[in-house]
Amino acid sequence: MKLTKYTHACVALEKDGSRIVLDPGTFTPDAKAAVTGAAAVLITHEHFDHFDDTLLAAALDDDPELRVFGPRAVLDRLGDQGGRVRALAAEDTFSVADFTVSVHGGRHARIHADIPGVDNLGYLIDEALFHPGDSYFVPEVSVDILLLPTSGPWTKLGEAAEYLRAVKPHQVIQIHELMLSDLGQASTRTLLAGLTGIEVTLLAPGESVDL
Repeated sequence: MKLTKYTHACVALEKDGSRIVLDPGTFTPDAKAAVTGAAAVLITHEHFDHFDDTLLAAALDDDPELRVFGPRAVLDRLGDQGGRVRALAAEDTFSVADFTVSVHGGRHARIHADIPGVDNLGYLIDEALFHPGDSYFVPEVSVDILLLPTSGPWTKLGEAAEYLRAVKPHQVIQIHELMLSDLGQASTRTLLAGLTGIEVTLLAPGESVDL
């Protein structure tokens, strides 16, 4: 499986000639290129930096084979599209484009008491790679590769360290990094490694890695 990192929370996964994309939002300038030709798009939650409904509505019109999965808010905003848009919930499992997916979590991490919470789903792909969306939810399954959010109004470095200790992944790849400078990303990586003994891989937008 090959992972390609896009700006912020968006990644694409490729295997056996098929590709799925997770969280192409408005903070990802090349989201359209990421989605074009994909078999499916998985959305963790409705916030605009993870879910660009205008982009996905156009993509569904352009590609009759494209499928979109996400929490109920995604279905509400895109419509059923003849069954090609599906609402998910925690503990759901399904297969798409030769990938197996299990759904975990349920709610976005708390930002502030005055900001309403939303549903947030984490996706475990092929029983190996976990994208938690905007949450430090610890799935009750083994995680080999963890995509770790490192910046945003809800993130805390101490909580990220405890999250790594709880999940115990073998490999960590940074996502959700846009609000950190290059120095901030490097500093976060160093501190997390010192606290947990787990190295965090930093990928530039457009960079790929074989997993």
